[in-house]
Amino acid sequence: MSEHTPEDGPKLPPRPQPPDPSECCNSGCDPCVFELWEDAMDRWEAQCERILARWRERQRDDHG
Repeated sequence: MSEHTPEDGPKLPPRPQPPDPSECCNSGCDPCVFELWEDAMDRWEAQCERILARWRERQRDDHG
């Protein structure tokens, strides 16, 4: 599934998948694959919040 749709809500982008534990070499890489995933999650959450905020605003405008 490429998009997530809350009940009666907007289509949201897919949630970033966490790296497999075997993808981390445990040698202290900077950045670590888990840090990159956390950054992707932060961007995803912010994007979803923007989408939801626009959707809520449209709902308010439509229902006056």
